[in-house]
Amino acid sequence: MNITVDKLNDDGIVKLLQEHLQDMHAQSPAESVHALPLQALKAADLTFWSARELGQAIGCIALKQLSSTAGEIKSMRTREAARGRGVAGALLQTLLHEANQRGYQTLWLETGSMAFFRPARRLYKKYGFYECGPFADYKEDPHSVFMRYDIRAKR
Repeated sequence: MNITVDKLNDDGIVKLLQEHLQDMHAQSPAESVHALPLQALKAADLTFWSARELGQAIGCIALKQLSSTAGEIKSMRTREAARGRGVAGALLQTLLHEANQRGYQTLWLETGSMAFFRPARRLYKKYGFYECGPFADYKEDPHSVFMRYDIRAKR
């Protein structure tokens, strides 16, 4: 598996992100879907990584800068055929390393509260994330779980 910063112009990664958005809309009411469309993932305040095997996109993750000391995880996705093989953990470790290198103190994320999102919540908890209240522009939502990771506590 090879994880690199991705420019989001490959058909394989575009398809993976389309699948991600479709799943988010299938699982959550429209007002509770916070997944970013492709163009938003190309913003200057975002870094996007893809995981590839034999040149094929099998996973992705993005880091959005919220401030000079905080970031948000966006668009974490593993292709269904690659699940259970450590792809998500490797992507998350890459992002955590980058956030630490940038000097961030805190990472945040929003994920769904439904059973579909249970494996993601379990992965985040395994890496030291814990549930918290809404952050940034998010509002309390029964379909959302907000999580936080304190980087400085892990140094």
